[in-house]
Amino acid sequence: MSAQRQTVMITGAAGQLGRALALTFQQRGARLVLVGRDREALQRAFGEADDLWLMTADLTDAEQVRIGTANAIAHFGRVDTLCHVAGGFRMGEPVHETSPGTWQFLMDLNARCFVNLAHALVPHMIENGGGKIVTVGATAALKGAAHMGAYCASKSALIRLTEAMSGEVKDKNINVNCVLPSIIDTPDNRLSMPDADPSRWVAPQALAEVIAFLASDAARAIHGASIPVTGLV
Repeated sequence: MSAQRQTVMITGAAGQLGRALALTFQQRGARLVLVGRDREALQRAFGEADDLWLMTADLTDAEQVRIGTANAIAHFGRVDTLCHVAGGFRMGEPVHETSPGTWQFLMDLNARCFVNLAHALVPHMIENGGGKIVTVGATAALKGAAHMGAYCASKSALIRLTEAMSGEVKDKNINVNCVLPSIIDTPDNRLSMPDADPSRWVAPQALAEVIAFLASDAARAIHGASIPVTGLV
């Protein structure tokens, strides 16, 4: 399970799961590339340190991703692992009323961002002999639900991209896998569901430990998996 000498890129790093994941990898000796849209939010969450590189980028913008990734690689010399946490959620519209804006918003955040990251990072991993990639899908992607059509479709697209990429690069010593959380125990989710029992949800730290396992050598035989991490839901 050692992350010694790993350089790990974490998208959505300033969020609850991103911070739990960063702490998990820090405790295992990794160097971190922490990605977010708001540099001040990254600085508030993590400060500055020699083993941290703050990367500000809009992940829907392929050129920003390319430049930011190149700068991170130049700083640390390599990126060994990508943990793609960033994503988005929106619900409320039935399929027959889904607006172009909702569809594009969710497909951009939950699918296009990953493709942009793949363009920027996978050739580097191939050149350097391998790597680990872990995406964060959702159990909601396994089956459509009322008023969640666009969200379910966009997260399902991320799962399919994960599976496809795994088939493309596993012979290059790159493991690509996905975790499928249910509801994550965050302040925002507690606020939006005040009558729910958050003890049944997935704690960010528990999900971070599963992701860290998939990014370790212990998971070297796992390719293209979508692993439910559902707590007691």
